[in-house]
Amino acid sequence: MPLLAPERTAVVVVDMQNGFCHPDGSLYAPGSEAAIDAVADLVADARDAGAQIVFTRDVHPPEQFDDAHYYDEFDQWGEHVLEDSWDAAIVDALEVSDADHVVEKHTYDAFYETELDGWLTARGIDNLLICGTLANVCVLHTAGSAGLRDYRPVLVEDAIGAIEEDHREYALDHAEWLFGEVTTRADVAFES
Repeated sequence: MPLLAPERTAVVVVDMQNGFCHPDGSLYAPGSEAAIDAVADLVADARDAGAQIVFTRDVHPPEQFDDAHYYDEFDQWGEHVLEDSWDAAIVDALEVSDADHVVEKHTYDAFYETELDGWLTARGIDNLLICGTLANVCVLHTAGSAGLRDYRPVLVEDAIGAIEEDHREYALDHAEWLFGEVTTRADVAFES
């Protein structure tokens, strides 16, 4: 993988929240918790290099799906990461600094009806290192949406959580085949 220009790169940390990564979370997956240290290391390296950090938070108002015609995540997953809940907070092990950008999203895709695209464009960012959870849900949909908007989505495979390993493998294969790249933490390097 070629060196990344830090001024044109952001790490997008997808949904590393208590609800998904903490054993007491409503949709806890051990694979999501297992990704925390690798995500923290990637964020630290990117900060040191001068790249931007974006944290996404999946947040649902309790009434979000009350009048849904078809799309209803509560039917699929049960109530989770409700607005203003402990479940919706980013895990304590990942510090959000004042310089980081936090995107609240209400679907699997961090670009859908959020300010993320405008925020990245305004800063001249076109390379996205994508990590977080779940591989085959919010990570995949966010990365696909990035690719369709002509960003370069690079999924950092050893910093991505999943419910099951084959879900992660499917998501990475699918992303690499259709719209992005897959790399490891060890292969991520920034221009100095």
